Amino acid sequence: MHTIPIKHLAGTSMAKKGKAANEALFEEDYVLRSLGRIGYDPDVALTELVANTWDAGAAKVAVIIPEETGGLLSVEDDGHGMTEDQFRKRWLTLGYNRHRSQGANVQFPSERDDWMRMAFGRNGIGRHGLLCFSDHYMVETWTNGVLSTIVIGTRNQPSPFYIQSYKTGNRLGHGTRLLVEVERHRPDPDRIRTVLSARFLHDPQFVVSVNGQSVPLSEHEGLLEERKIQVEPGFDVTAYVVDTTRTAKSTRYQGVAFWVSNRLVGLPSWTVGTMAVLDGRVRFAKRYAIVIECGAEWLSEVEPDWSKFKITERTDRLFEAANGYAQEMVEKLSAHLIEENSEDALYKNREDLRTLPRRSMLEVAQFTKTVVHDQPGIPPETLSKVVKAVIKIQKARSGSSFLDKLMELDEHDIDGLDRLLGQWTVEDALTVLDEIDSRLSIIAAMEKLSGDQEADELHTLHPLVTQARWLFGPEFDSSEYASNNTLRTVATSLFNARKGGQAFANAAKRPDIVVLSDATLSIVGTESFDSAKDQLVMMRDVLLIELKKGRSEIGRKEMNQAAEYVDELVSSGGIEGAPFFHAFVVGHSVASNVSTVTNREYNGAQRGRVTATTYNQLALTANRRLHGLKARIPSRYEEVSGYELVQKVMGTPSQASFVPPAE
Repeated sequence: MHTIPIKHLAGTSMAKKGKAANEALFEEDYVLRSLGRIGYDPDVALTELVANTWDAGAAKVAVIIPEETGGLLSVEDDGHGMTEDQFRKRWLTLGYNRHRSQGANVQFPSERDDWMRMAFGRNGIGRHGLLCFSDHYMVETWTNGVLSTIVIGTRNQPSPFYIQSYKTGNRLGHGTRLLVEVERHRPDPDRIRTVLSARFLHDPQFVVSVNGQSVPLSEHEGLLEERKIQVEPGFDVTAYVVDTTRTAKSTRYQGVAFWVSNRLVGLPSWTVGTMAVLDGRVRFAKRYAIVIECGAEWLSEVEPDWSKFKITERTDRLFEAANGYAQEMVEKLSAHLIEENSEDALYKNREDLRTLPRRSMLEVAQFTKTVVHDQPGIPPETLSKVVKAVIKIQKARSGSSFLDKLMELDEHDIDGLDRLLGQWTVEDALTVLDEIDSRLSIIAAMEKLSGDQEADELHTLHPLVTQARWLFGPEFDSSEYASNNTLRTVATSLFNARKGGQAFANAAKRPDIVVLSDATLSIVGTESFDSAKDQLVMMRDVLLIELKKGRSEIGRKEMNQAAEYVDELVSSGGIEGAPFFHAFVVGHSVASNVSTVTNREYNGAQRGRVTATTYNQLALTANRRLHGLKARIPSRYEEVSGYELVQKVMGTPSQASFVPPAE
């Protein structure tokens, strides 16, 4: 055995304490303070140290805890050990990146080269866990017949930690032992035994003992349930649920673990087969572990490298049974986590929450608890976003109503809402939906009112149809069609003799309407500049709609009457230009011996067309133009009366305001 000089291990740049004035200095407790909880919590410190033995490919780990302060604490494993070069690189490098240097997979001693593990270590601080108990500790590591014994200290300002002594000797086998004289934070052996057995229970081939005692899964203090599950005759499994007592920082080895003949198959995961039990980031996933123990009869279902199960009908049934059991446990055990998960989400949004009135704050808190109760597997990030959204909703004027509707959505509707908001702004979506809804409501109202013999056509159906010019063709669906003084003057002169006892009271609201004794008539037109007449404004098209009263049938008389309207309008001389007249006569039916279309000519040129149609035909045509949308959402309009639909479309409490009462 010989001693290797410290300066040789550390490199030529390692100078004696205080030698160079321009060297960075470190406080004596620098490393201890950088360790976080590892530096003062013995549970965490020893968990990290045992995780290091896992990464070293160990099968057995022995932790010895002294009975009193001042005694010797040790952690010994049968992992691969380290050579001098490996120790220098791995132990003396601050923030050693294990995954970058050694990869994510654990390297095993030769007798265990068919084992498979993923490493815990990432940031290179867990190996200094013994500093929780003292300012210096000893490392013994042996491999390839060489034993290295090193004492690590921290009281050296030019370096955060250093080697006080380094000796080598001979020893067969492989492994590592860490020793420290406990000066502070002496751990409780029973508690440490429970914590460690829970944290590493997922792999039955990794055995951790504390003061010579290990805890089998069936005797674990945190075991909540043990249940036999029959997958199929002759293929039973035993399911265990364990509360690991402390939320893990990582979910690398949390989830559902499968054992076959006391050996881990693959890696634990909250995804069983192709079925996701829950999001591994939630509090439940970090605290609880589920083990499915299978007997030797399952060996034929495991891949030769033990990385996974084979894909068979039997393993499909195993996964289905395990997933069902896990879902049951999540629902059963998540109730007591509601408060904790809710508090986390509310705390993340506390600044926005403070801006709400107290009553609204309480409503947000209650809503959060409800979400967690109904969706125990909701990821923390998603829950936080939900809370943030609810706070915004509470600030809005109609927030409470929207929240009620949101709570009633099923999963399909929520996915649809997410897709809608991902492709549309709310304003654009409302613009389109309002227009479609208005048109579908008009169609539904026409269908209901035209078949209602008691309907007040003048107060409901007539103003509705005359307002919806698009019913008569897409070419009339334009804001350019409007009433003007010329048309009103001509209409007054033409229809004065036929005016009935009622008229629309508010002329400013519907100046295009003329109420006749047997019909309601609307006349609107479009204007354009005439290039042949010095760009003067001329009438281009005139739309005339006559709605017959009293469930009337359209016969030759009605068609001839409409044709006369067109002829008189053409020859009146009161309309500038030579507009084309589109006249529609609408009733409840058309006589079978009547031609539904009549063209009108003047001086050899066609100047108009008279078309007879029914309310039903208008509704059928409109439905076809809207691609049958109303039939796809029947419940929206079926249970609403025609009068209610009219109120919705017209935007007024009652259509009676259009017409004064008859004298």
